[in-house]
Amino acid sequence: MGGVERLFCDTALAEHIERAEARFVAGCCDATRLRLGDGLGFTRPLAGGVATFAEAGSPFNKIAGLGFAGLPEGLDEVEEAFAELGAPVQVELSQLAGSAVGAFLTARGYRLESYENVLGRRVGAGEFPEDVRPCRDDELETWLSAMADASAVADDQGLPSNEHFPRELLLNALRDMAGVRRYLATRDGEFAGGACFRVTDGIAQFGGAATLPAHRRRGVQTALLRARLAAAAEAGCDLAVVTTQPGSKSHQNAQRQGFDLLYARAILVKGTSATSSSGADSRQAS
Repeated sequence: MGGVERLFCDTALAEHIERAEARFVAGCCDATRLRLGDGLGFTRPLAGGVATFAEAGSPFNKIAGLGFAGLPEGLDEVEEAFAELGAPVQVELSQLAGSAVGAFLTARGYRLESYENVLGRRVGAGEFPEDVRPCRDDELETWLSAMADASAVADDQGLPSNEHFPRELLLNALRDMAGVRRYLATRDGEFAGGACFRVTDGIAQFGGAATLPAHRRRGVQTALLRARLAAAAEAGCDLAVVTTQPGSKSHQNAQRQGFDLLYARAILVKGTSATSSSGADSRQAS
């Protein structure tokens, strides 16, 4: 990957990425509310970011994109909205956000639960691997089911996620990922893994990646990364980003494909722990 331009992340780039992440989370939450039709969820702007509640236990219940527009005025009302629904408040705070925001949150009783890494690289022309193809509409249910099964078996490399979800919630989250392009990889004619990405403001946001346990350590995620990079170039993106657990196989695979570590996000939680007993992070699994 010697021809890939190394990427330096300043606060302006971090803000751009976090704004895109907030838009993605908001879109997913809106999709969940549309599916349920119960009117219980919410999407609220907050200090340049967004606070969202999709459904009980959803990975889209969070505050994203804070730290680049001052302290979050109106946080009292947001915390009350989460409390009324019996949910903890989880904030994903960029390492490059203003330091005053972290101090503000910890003073309000937020505790640090974990970290996640945001990696990125410039997008250039590339070849689409033969063993990866777009998921057809008539394959969606098969893709969703296989991805949920794969995500339910966490990889043993790196730090575990603080978020764990039952299979049904994983299916819902994967289904409600708004505006994504889904791909599947095969080995010996079998479904081996899948992934997706979404285009937001010129950024290709990679996510929803998982490999079935029987096919791990066989280059499946590398092929899916290469496929999405080629597709992102065709879509006119100039930047690709992916979120991984620190020290994970996903992190290692991304670095091998030219992704640089841009920054970490601290996961801060107030209220009942966001951790449950089964499942895996729906955003990125190896």
